[in-house]
Formats: sequence, structure tokens, C-alpha cells
Amino acid sequence: MTKDMTQGSPAKLILFFTIPLLIGNLFQQLYSMADTLIVGRTLGVNALAAVGCTSSIMFFVLGFAQGLTGGFSIVTAQRFGAGDQDGVRRSFAVSILLCAIVTAVLTTVSVLLARSILQVMQTPADIIDDAYRYIVVIFAGIGASMLFNLLSNTLRALGDSRTPLIFLVIACVLNIILDFTLIKYAGMGVAGAAVATIISQIFSGLLCILYIIRRFPALHLKKEDWRMSRRDIWAHIRMGLPMGFQSSIIAIGAITIQFVLNNLGSLSVAAYTAAQKVDALAVQPMMSFGMTMATYAGQNYGAGNIPRISKGVRQCALMSVGFSIAMGLVNIFAGKFLVGLFVSGQPEVAGLAQVYLTINGALYFMLAILFVVRYTLQGLGQSFIPTLAGVMELGMRCFAAIILARFLGFAGASASNPLAWFGALVPLCASFLLTMRRLNRAYKEHPQDAAASLSPTAPAEETAAAANE
Repeated sequence: MTKDMTQGSPAKLILFFTIPLLIGNLFQQLYSMADTLIVGRTLGVNALAAVGCTSSIMFFVLGFAQGLTGGFSIVTAQRFGAGDQDGVRRSFAVSILLCAIVTAVLTTVSVLLARSILQVMQTPADIIDDAYRYIVVIFAGIGASMLFNLLSNTLRALGDSRTPLIFLVIACVLNIILDFTLIKYAGMGVAGAAVATIISQIFSGLLCILYIIRRFPALHLKKEDWRMSRRDIWAHIRMGLPMGFQSSIIAIGAITIQFVLNNLGSLSVAAYTAAQKVDALAVQPMMSFGMTMATYAGQNYGAGNIPRISKGVRQCALMSVGFSIAMGLVNIFAGKFLVGLFVSGQPEVAGLAQVYLTINGALYFMLAILFVVRYTLQGLGQSFIPTLAGVMELGMRCFAAIILARFLGFAGASASNPLAWFGALVPLCASFLLTMRRLNRAYKEHPQDAAASLSPTAPAEETAAAANE
């Protein structure tokens, strides 16, 4: 069922939209967590490190795919908010076509270059073979990830965050069962974990297709929906590519950190891997609130309701910061216990992981604000500033890798995330304040014409500037 976020209490809508989104994101993390936990427990620390050292490379490629589909869905959300049902279907058709093209390119390039990338990153010799066996399967299944992300993001753009959650829960259970079956009983090693992930993602994508066919007529495509104009295609490219590149730019920083960790040895890689899994769960509330704001801002921007966007941002930021403080305290005081779920009998690994969790957990409030502001700007149709923020994150992570890690070792590498958050917040907050001031001024001058003057396919900074002329 679609959900209109342009009417009703902003805080209530945001919270109830975020809850299933949060649960869904947690279960999506369980895909990789299950791989890591089962690999670490059954195959040992070296296998854990092998899977862990591929995470930054996976983020580089799959993050681009996720960012791309997220950008496409913002166009869909804007058209839904504007009440343009034909535009919603055309947006869906354009998204499908562009995703098919990108999937073919990404799969071919990443599979061919997988081992070379691991070698360039100086992956330790004792784990590089297992790392390759894992990552090449993941890359071969990029289409599965693209399929589910496209369909789930499209459903969320129309206000349905509950259905993707249900399918993720089912797929996660399937992934865990397949992990045990393929790793422990079929003897496939780390490759079995990757195969389990791909099969589960394909299954969740197929469930989305069946649901859309049976229950979501708003996305039933007609022959004329495939007749795409250059404007339709450009609207999606303008939003999708920058968001995809933004994720990849951030991932380059993560790859830089991984390069440093590889030189610190397998224990540091294992500690960082285990800590990141705990960290990935802890940041999900903040990320989910942010993702909600992309849909919320997109729909209200399409409807021309600017004051409602400002109110929603304030209320969402307060909720997200509250969650960030709670999750930070959990990491600081229960970090070693949580890390012990992934590695046992490794006190040095647990000690290093606690360093990471303490540094990051203490500064989660910055990440909470970052997610709300970044996703709101994206929902408003902006792409340049969030991408610039990604460049700032890259610069800060490289600084941590080159300077801090050299003098502080593992602690310096662990500080890369908070430094990146701070670097991204500067342009994001400045852009958000300026953009909302312009849009609110335009709304006050012509409130009755707001919906018509704010084009769902034009960036917020352009429409605001036009309104001032």
C-alpha cells in the first residue's frame, strides 16, 4: 500500500515509517553478519579476516549500486508527492532500464579485476585466496543486489516500508540456513557464504516482483510507460549517478583504511572486521531515520509543502540524536561482549575492537545529524553538495590513514570515521541552511503556487533561485 507523507503529524509519520525500515536495515546487516559470524566460528580467524578485508571493496561496488537506485527512487517519490501517477510509472520504467545497463557493466568489470584489486591493496598472503573466492562470487551476483535494492527503494518511495522488511526477514533466515549448509556441511568454505548471500538476495527480489504484480497496481507498467523522454532519463541520471558516486567516493576512503590495516597484520584486520559488524548494527537507527527523510522530503517537495519539510527535519533530528547517544553507550560499555560473538579466545582482537567502538560510539551524534541533513538534501533533488560531502569524507579518511595511523596505529585508523563525519557535516549543514532559507522565502511569497513552481524534476537550488528572480 502507498502512504502519503504530505498529511498528518510529521513526527508520527517519520517514526512509524522508520521502524520497519530500521528492522529491515538490521536484517540486511544480518546478511553479512551471518557470513562473518559463521565464518569466524567455523573456519577461524584467518577466514574471518579474508571476508572482512573485502568489505571496503564490496562497499565501493555495491555501494554505488545502492546509491544509484536510491537516487532513482527519489525522483519516483517526488512524482508521487506531486500526484503524477503516469510520472511514477515512467520513473519506474526508466529505473529498470538504467539499472540493467549498470548491472551488466559493473558485473563484468568487477569480476575481471577482483584479484588484481586485492593484490594492489596488499592483502596478506595468508588470506588473499579466501578473500578472492568470496568477493568474486559477490561480484558475479551484483544483479541480485541491484534487483532487490531497486524494487525495495521504489516501494519505499511510495510510502511502503513494511513490505521490504517482511521480505528481508524471510531472506535473512534463508541466508543463515544456507550459510550453515554450504559452509559447514557442503564444505564450500568462504565461497559458500557468498553463494548463500546471492541466493537470498535473488529470493527477496523475486518476492518483491510478485508483490508488485499482485498488490501494487501503481507500479504496473504499460506500453506507453517505456516511451521515455530525454528529460525523464536525465532526471534519473542527475540524481542516481551522483548518489552512486558519492557512495563510491566514501568507499575509496574505506579502501585506504583497509590498505593500512593490511599492513598492520591479520589481527588488526580481524579486529576491525568484528568491530565494524557491531558498529554497522549500532548506526542503523540513525541511517534509517535519514533514509526516511529522503522519502518524506521528496514527497513534500513534490507537493510544494516547504514548511512541513523544515518541521520534519527538526523532529527527526531530535529522535535520531537520542538513538545515537543510546547506541554509543552500548558500544562503549558492552563492546567486548558484542565482539566476542564473532571471535572467541582472542583477547588481543577484542581489545583492539573495543578501541574502535569507543572512539566511534562517543561521536555517533555527528553521524545522526549527517544522515538527516544528507538524505533531506537528496530528497529535495540536490546532488552536488552531498557528493562534495563525500569528497570531504574521503579527504578526512585519507588523513587518518596517512597521518594518524602512522603515529597512533590501530587507534588512528579507528578515528577515520568521526573525522569523515565532521568533514562531511560542514558543507552539508551550510547547504541545508541556505537551501531551506531560499525555499521558505519562495514559499512565503507565493504559497498558493508552491506546488506548481517546485518542479519534481528540477533541483531545489535551481527552483529556489528561479523563485527569487
